[in-house]
Amino acid sequence: MKTTTTSGSHSKARLGLPHLGLGVGLRHVHFQHILEHGPGVDWFEIISENFIDHHGFAKHVLNQIAERTPVVMHGVSMSIGSTDPLDMVYLSKLRHLASEIQPAWISDHLCWTGVQGINSHDLLPMPLNEESLRHVAARIRLVQDFLQRPLILENPSTYLEFQHSEFTESAFLAALCQETGCGLLLDVNNVYVSAYNHGYDPHAYLMELPADRIVQIHLAGPTDCGDYLIDTHDQPVPTAVWALYALAHQLTGGVSTLLEWDAKIPSYPDLLDELHKARQVIQGNLPEPPAVTANPAEAHALAGSLQALMA
Repeated sequence: MKTTTTSGSHSKARLGLPHLGLGVGLRHVHFQHILEHGPGVDWFEIISENFIDHHGFAKHVLNQIAERTPVVMHGVSMSIGSTDPLDMVYLSKLRHLASEIQPAWISDHLCWTGVQGINSHDLLPMPLNEESLRHVAARIRLVQDFLQRPLILENPSTYLEFQHSEFTESAFLAALCQETGCGLLLDVNNVYVSAYNHGYDPHAYLMELPADRIVQIHLAGPTDCGDYLIDTHDQPVPTAVWALYALAHQLTGGVSTLLEWDAKIPSYPDLLDELHKARQVIQGNLPEPPAVTANPAEAHALAGSLQALMA
């Protein structure tokens, strides 16, 4: 029987899915601390691909954790927006992993990751038009039927947009929810990053989403490259993202919240300190601006790579 380990989770559910409370991504650098001291959080999110076909120590740790603490599976390879056929081998492996660890839900991104069998390993932006909407909606229905559960879709961070769109991204996501019954993983950091890069209002983006379909929220810290923000998940959460989280909490009434940190990963106690700032925000107090800033040389290199991509 799985039980939560910290106070503050609620019983309010969307799509029949629970409010899990506050969680973090399960990363191998923290395995030993978690095994010795316990999770210290309400739940964990795993990157699904890290555990598919995995039979080593990491899977052993995951199995132990999943027996006691709720787990969510978060993928990066479904490529729901691609014109390639759905990868049924991948989906079969995803379903098998879910049968083993019984996640609270399975999520992925509104994006495409490749075409003609080539995986770009990037979460590429969708054309936001009626044809794309019909295409993605049909694929979501197939995935949900195959997995026998609602698919939870995340808004990606983007650095390029198609020249012509018939929807805003938030309106596109809202239409997908209406058409398919899927849920939303609202990444407020990604909203901040994309809004900064493309010059739109992040608050209006949140207001356009169907709040009753938001199952989960992601928090993270991007890298400021001057003209661009890049979604690096290697910084403390900036004040602007906490402000968006406050609005999201107001709109939803509170849903499962997760801190992502995937590079320059801090110690587990420091990670929990950052996560627990969410409690301050829920109580109406924005945290102080983070002291950690990007390395200028590294930010310059990231900006150069992005400019080369956009050329």
